[in-house]
Amino acid sequence: MSNNDIIVSLDIGTSKVRAIIGEVVNGTINIIGVGSAESEGIRKGAIVDIDQTVNSIRSAVDHAERMVGVQISEVYVGISGNHIALQSSHGVVAVSNEDREIGEEDIDRVIQAARVIALPPEREIIGVVPKQYLVDGQEGINDPRGMIGVRLEVEATIITGAKTGIHNLIRVVEKSELKVAGLILMSLASGQLALSKDEKAVGTVLVDVGAGAATIAVFEQGNLVATSTIQIGGEYISNDIAIGLRTQLEIAEKIKLKYGCASVEDSAPDQMFKVTRMGSNVEKEFSQVDLGNIIEPRVEEIFQMIRAEVHRLGYGDLAGGYVLTGGTVCMPGILAVAQAELATSVRIAVPDFIGVRDPSYTSGVGIIQFVSKYMKNRNSGFSKKVVSKTAAKKSSDSNKPGFLERVKSFFSEFI
Repeated sequence: MSNNDIIVSLDIGTSKVRAIIGEVVNGTINIIGVGSAESEGIRKGAIVDIDQTVNSIRSAVDHAERMVGVQISEVYVGISGNHIALQSSHGVVAVSNEDREIGEEDIDRVIQAARVIALPPEREIIGVVPKQYLVDGQEGINDPRGMIGVRLEVEATIITGAKTGIHNLIRVVEKSELKVAGLILMSLASGQLALSKDEKAVGTVLVDVGAGAATIAVFEQGNLVATSTIQIGGEYISNDIAIGLRTQLEIAEKIKLKYGCASVEDSAPDQMFKVTRMGSNVEKEFSQVDLGNIIEPRVEEIFQMIRAEVHRLGYGDLAGGYVLTGGTVCMPGILAVAQAELATSVRIAVPDFIGVRDPSYTSGVGIIQFVSKYMKNRNSGFSKKVVSKTAAKKSSDSNKPGFLERVKSFFSEFI
């Protein structure tokens, strides 16, 4: 990896599309550009209108480009959703070098061996994440390069997804005149940024509460061991406000962002605001306490569902508790409600970078950090530099044939 690299992440969410430009200087990440746009064509985290999604992506990317004065052609795209599944796999190879020293080629071969699993035709491997390597039976090895051995094994987690979801995601990015440098599982990326090494070791649940869905990722013994998505998030709170105050959804969303408080106890009775009622021009006045009485029950329900899903996965009592991130957890009072409902230690993770100190940016910044660490450890064949859009467009046809293989092998090369 060179001393100065540009990494661009693309987080396509239900309410916002975010493009974040990171510059890696001598191993240190600086966030130099951020672009966001209202997300159109996405419902509950899934693409339902390609053209609208393309417009949102272009708007976010143009915003980021104007901030920095560069043209973006290549992005790392976050992928999530309830179609993502994890399964364990095991690979074994004989060390090929005559002197029995384990090299890059041996690691690549053992990862490829772990990829040989039976999959239904509608599913596709997104990536392979090694949990540990074994050299001649010795366990617990993170990086076997340079070691001497005869037999190399890997215990790995295979990440799979629905072909429809993967290909539609790739399609909208390519139609936005961008090249996909890699698909990154957002749970892994967020965990890279939001969780400490100790939290991942003792067992912690990372919950990303977005607008349309809440993504649950369970880390234990340093690895991602389970993931799940429940279709409930911040937009359900906005719907409740729209019904409770009898106003339009757009107005309800603005009120939630400006006056919303998840806890009635923390709401201010003297904080008043006026709302235009649906079907008339009449304005009615409400207090923040009135709003809290609508929001709190829904927030409680969201965390009850999260807790029930974690118990269903079989990880109900982890020492690290819960770490929350995502746009919805920005609301005042939400931490107190989460602690009451989850009945364990809870904290909110915020990226510690200028310009993105907000839980809604955790996934996007996490992708940059994940890729930076990956690039630092291994000199991959990916082109990391930002080039002009016209150059990217000219070369797009020649890049397409081998593209899916590059995407599939992205995680397999990461150790």
